[in-house]
Amino acid sequence: MWARIAALVHKELLAVWRDRRSRLVLIVPPIIQLALFAYAATYNVDRVRYAIWDEDRGQLAREFAARFEGSQAFHREATVGSAAAARDLLDRQRVAMVLHIGQTFTADIKAARPAPVQVLLDGRRSNTAQAVLGYVNAIADGFNAELAAASGRTQRATLVQRAWFNPVLESQWFILPGLVATLTLIAAVLVTCLSVARERELGTFDQLLVTPLRPFEILLGKALPALLIGLIEASVILAAAVLWFGVPFRGSLGLLYLALVLFIMAVIGIGLMISAVSQTQQQAMLGAMLALVPAVILSGFATPIANMPDVVQWLTYVNPVRYVLVILRGLFLQDLPPHLVLQQLWPLLPIASVTMAAAALMFRRLR
Repeated sequence: MWARIAALVHKELLAVWRDRRSRLVLIVPPIIQLALFAYAATYNVDRVRYAIWDEDRGQLAREFAARFEGSQAFHREATVGSAAAARDLLDRQRVAMVLHIGQTFTADIKAARPAPVQVLLDGRRSNTAQAVLGYVNAIADGFNAELAAASGRTQRATLVQRAWFNPVLESQWFILPGLVATLTLIAAVLVTCLSVARERELGTFDQLLVTPLRPFEILLGKALPALLIGLIEASVILAAAVLWFGVPFRGSLGLLYLALVLFIMAVIGIGLMISAVSQTQQQAMLGAMLALVPAVILSGFATPIANMPDVVQWLTYVNPVRYVLVILRGLFLQDLPPHLVLQQLWPLLPIASVTMAAAALMFRRLR
């Protein structure tokens, strides 16, 4: 069996390489998109989830915190009482910011001393962090202006910024790990979408069906080349991110490739389903675009999932790109612990199982 599958894998790789359109799809779009997204992507932010850590609990501290409560740009997710709780919320990406008001905030202002407020930001989403910091500065300026008008005090609440995981708030550190997922998604889906449709156009698929190969072996022979190409594509983008763009990689390569294998298998199933119902390569390309655009939009790559409507947020749970993005950004920027990687990794197993099982069912019907 494995000799027949190996022969089919070899044939598929040769077919991809010899077909000019397949080569162009694999080489040109990733290069263009890598350059475009790495240098030109921008994001808007609203309804920022934050936590408040108020050690002062004085009147002025409550007034300062109330300005965030009343702002449409912010949504309070939690109230914490320790540095460990604040770190946990940021690690799990439950909040984009923790506002830490120290014990002497009210006393410092009344005594005409500087009153620092620490702003802990999740730097993994650098553009969001910069936008959040702008909102916080605007609120602090309004508080200080009102305080000066009411009491004539010259001392102000001063912000002390600290961006975790991305201290310099470099946008490429956020964008490029996401490109490892999105460009691998595009390559894997397009390769599998075109595989059966190309053979139908050339008239060789019927010949394949009368060979001793069983449907499962045909499915595996179509899936393994896409898995190999997807891993190579991901490795090239990973190397470019680290070596050319200088994005730090702090996590485990073993966990990263385990996540990539499960992710690619999940999206290969989608591509094979599209290919099984497509009669021509044009139909397959159209089906691929219909699947790829929602997958990228609902992944959290371009806009935070928390900003999406609740119904749309529920749809993101069946999107494999959502989970692998969290893993990639976590492994790149914060050395995400294995137990947190597994929390994002296990949903890929049922998704991959369902998509591959559905593809296998469609391949059986082709006979």
